[in-house]
Amino acid sequence: MRLSLAVGAMLGLPMVSMVCPHSALSSSAQATPVLYTVARQYEPLAWMRGGERFPAGASIFIQDQGRKERHPLLRDFAATADPNVSFDGLHVLFAGKQRANGPWQIWEVSVDGSETRRVISTAEDCIRPLYMPDDRVVYARRINGRFAIEIAPLAGGKPLQLTYVPSNAVPTDVLRDGRVLFEASYPMGGEKAEVYTVYPDGSGFESYRCDHGHSRYAGRQITSGDILFADRGLANSGFRGDKLARFTSARAHEVPVAAPAGEYAGDVAETPQGDWLLAWRANSKAGFVLDRWNPAGGALQRIAAVEGMSVVQPVVVAPRIVPLRFPSGLHDWANANLLCLNAYTSKYGFAKDSIHQIRAYTRDANGQTKLLGTAAVEKDGSFFVQVPTERPLQIELLDASGKTLKREAGWFWMRRGEQRVCVGCHAGPETAPENAVPMVLLRSTTPADMTGSTQAAAGGH
Repeated sequence: MRLSLAVGAMLGLPMVSMVCPHSALSSSAQATPVLYTVARQYEPLAWMRGGERFPAGASIFIQDQGRKERHPLLRDFAATADPNVSFDGLHVLFAGKQRANGPWQIWEVSVDGSETRRVISTAEDCIRPLYMPDDRVVYARRINGRFAIEIAPLAGGKPLQLTYVPSNAVPTDVLRDGRVLFEASYPMGGEKAEVYTVYPDGSGFESYRCDHGHSRYAGRQITSGDILFADRGLANSGFRGDKLARFTSARAHEVPVAAPAGEYAGDVAETPQGDWLLAWRANSKAGFVLDRWNPAGGALQRIAAVEGMSVVQPVVVAPRIVPLRFPSGLHDWANANLLCLNAYTSKYGFAKDSIHQIRAYTRDANGQTKLLGTAAVEKDGSFFVQVPTERPLQIELLDASGKTLKREAGWFWMRRGEQRVCVGCHAGPETAPENAVPMVLLRSTTPADMTGSTQAAAGGH
């Protein structure tokens, strides 16, 4: 089915967008094309249950900002979504369905709509592709009903799985420092969305901030380095819709964005002029429209709107900064080592000398929790353990009587050969370690075996 037929039959999309006649955009802004996805129905958090975000189909369109003319980027697909422009501004990655009942797959096309080729081909849905700086692509693949993040060469080859938790995970951006920004539930396997990062070798997983409590999703990094995202119910705001918020390097918690009233879908795109392209709607009963807004203030300027539809996922077609390449530090070890410098360095405020041991847990193939082992915690709060890899992990802190002081609500993972050092237990990214050698390393440089096996410890010396 050609997209021109799919648009009319499946989506009912008109070929001309409704542009606000009062929009006043500069000629340079008008000349910068923008891609966006048009859909009759958009469920931005359906990925949390492994569901379909576009249950009635979707199509990517391209349009010069401020002009009425627009056209579908591709014409030989039943559905297209998730556009991502290459760093040189010449190609587009997208998720596409060749047949309406077929799986989403990852494709690449030139910005003029020519030279379409399949990048990832599987029997399962693959969505949210993003360019990596080393000719690779990161995306989410549905495995046994759950989305996991993978990375693979653009030219084809074996993919590498990056996430290993009992939760759906979907990438949203590639940060300038080389990490993959992604969304998953909080706690891992929970009911709220949260923003996380991971390195492109699957190591270094962590939440971007620790002020959890409400759903945050669709994160994107802008030129300032801030992370913009949609927030479903800002803390203490009493607002039930989705507003915009940001993470800044100067704050350990999110900061609300003073955007015009309404609801936002996230996936903010920044123009070369510094304006933001926003998917906005007046309320939950309306469809999203695409507006342009200057974060210094001012009114929303309409870019595109389609009656009865939602216009989401804006992407500017222009060259952009290439992220840093990440040199993997993984070792050729069977397991991974975790060093905690001081478990008392935590937002939970443990009493002095109260932490005596830790327990480590994993999940088996049936999803049942399994105890891996117990290890001592030194008086300075330090511990050094070896754990299994590519499996869900969970840490529990115990007092002298074996009573639980705190147990992680969610799960994390470590990659094969990873050696990770944590400042404390849920210490927060703003906390720096003390300049001291932890007591556990003065006692021994061999980690306690928490792998759940009798295999001798390896590495970490």
